[in-house]
Amino acid sequence: MSQKFDFAMIGLGVMGRNLLYNMADNGFAVVGFNKSAEKLKALEEDATPGTKVKGVTSLQEMVDLLAVPRKIILLVPAGAPVDEVLGSLQPLLQKDDVIIDAGNSHYTDTIRRMKEQAEFGFHFMGMGVSGGEEGARRGPSIMPGGDRSAYENVAPVLKAIAAKADGEPCVDYMGKGAAGHYVKMVHNGIEYAIMQILAEVYDILKRGKQFTNAELHDIFAKWNQGDLQSFLMEITADVFLQKDDKGEGDLVDKILDVAGSKGTGKWTSQSAMDMSVAIPVIDAAVSMRNISSLKEERVAASKLYDTVDHVIPTDKAVLVQQVHDALYSSIIICYAQGLAMLQKASVELDMDIPLQDAVKVWRAGCIIRSSMLGVFYNVCNSNPGISNILLAPEIVELVKTKLAGLRSTVLSAAIAGIPVMGLSNALSYFDAFITERLPLNLTQSQRDFFGAHTYKRIDVEGVFHTQWFSSTAQ
Repeated sequence: MSQKFDFAMIGLGVMGRNLLYNMADNGFAVVGFNKSAEKLKALEEDATPGTKVKGVTSLQEMVDLLAVPRKIILLVPAGAPVDEVLGSLQPLLQKDDVIIDAGNSHYTDTIRRMKEQAEFGFHFMGMGVSGGEEGARRGPSIMPGGDRSAYENVAPVLKAIAAKADGEPCVDYMGKGAAGHYVKMVHNGIEYAIMQILAEVYDILKRGKQFTNAELHDIFAKWNQGDLQSFLMEITADVFLQKDDKGEGDLVDKILDVAGSKGTGKWTSQSAMDMSVAIPVIDAAVSMRNISSLKEERVAASKLYDTVDHVIPTDKAVLVQQVHDALYSSIIICYAQGLAMLQKASVELDMDIPLQDAVKVWRAGCIIRSSMLGVFYNVCNSNPGISNILLAPEIVELVKTKLAGLRSTVLSAAIAGIPVMGLSNALSYFDAFITERLPLNLTQSQRDFFGAHTYKRIDVEGVFHTQWFSSTAQ
C-alpha cells in the first residue's frame, strides 16, 4: 500500500477530532486511531466531504499508513496515559519519526520523555494548544517546543491549521526542551488570573451595586468594544444573556459557586515558587478556586460571623468607570507576572523562550487573546530580554492612567466585605514592585536574630551577623 497519510492522531476526544478535521480541511491526509470501530465510523462520516480522513483500530495499521518520517500527535490525558501510548508506539516506529504530545502535560514529564524517546532515535515535542473545541476546529494558538529539527518538519502543517492574526499564523517555535508545554502552562496561569478578576468585577457590580444581568451584559459588551477587547470579555458578556433551560431566570444565577481546576494553574504557581518569581494574582486565582470548594464551611461561616452591608455607595456610573480602570490595569499586571516568569524560565531552565513570539502566538485562537497583546508584542520585540514589561515606558503610561481606579475599586470592595483577592494582589504586587525600599530590612533582622541567617548592609560591602540584644534574656 502506498503511504499517503501525512499525520496521525491518537486521542479522538473533541479536541483531537477537531484538530484532525482542521488538518484535513487544509489539504492534509490524516488518520485517527481508536479501539472503537463505531467512533471511527463517525470520525470518517463527519469529516468534510472530499477530505482524506481515515480511522483505524490498530496502531500497526496506523503506522503503516503514514509517510516517512512518520508524524504522530498524542491528545490523551496527561500523566500515565501518555507514557502508556509511547510504550506501545516504540516497537512500531523507526529513527527520525516525530511524536508530538499536544496535551497539557507537566513540563518536567516532557523533559523526561524527550530524553527517553531520543534514546530510540525518535523526535519528541511538547506542544501547547489553546482555543478550546472551536479553536481546534477553526484555528488554535499553537505553542510547539523541543526538538528544533522536528518543528521544522511539521511547521508547514501547524502554520496551515493555526489561527491567523494580521495574516500571520499563530504558531512559532517556543524554545528548547519543554518550552512548548511551559509556555502553555503559563498561558493557563494568566487565564486563571484574568478569569478570577473578571469574577471579582462581576461580584462588585452585582452585589455591590445590584446591577441586573441585562445591565451587566451591556457593560461587558461595551468594554469588549473598547480597550478591554478580548475573548474572555466577549464570552463573559454573553454569559449574562443565557436563559435557564430548566426553569425561570438566567442560567448564571443557578450555577453552583464552586470552580474546578485541572492542575495547570497550580503547576504555574509551584514553578514560580521554585524560581523565586512573584505571581500573586495567579496564586490568588488558584487559592480562590480552592476556597470555592469549601462550600459547606463557607455556608456555616456565613452564619457565624456578622457580615457587613455589601452595598457600595459610589454612584453607578462612577463605579463602572473605576471598575473598568481596575480591570484594565490588573490585566496588564497579570500579563506582566506571567511574562516575567517566562523570561526567568527561559534562562534558569535553559529553554531560550523567545518572549515576543510567545506573545505573538497568543494574539488569535487562544483563550487569553486580547487587543492588549499587540502592545505587549511591541514591548517585547523592541526590548529583548526585558525582565518585566511594567518597566517599559509605554506600559508605564497605560498603567498610570488607570491606577486610581484600581485603588478605589479595591478600597470600595474591602469596605463592603466583597472578596477581591485577585485585584488586591494585583495592586499589592504593583505597589511592592515600584517601592524603592521595602520593609524587608526588618525581616532580615528577625532572620538573623533567631537563626543567624546573616544580612547585607546598605552602607558597607559584605555579609554580616549580629549578636542581637534580647530584653528577655536578663
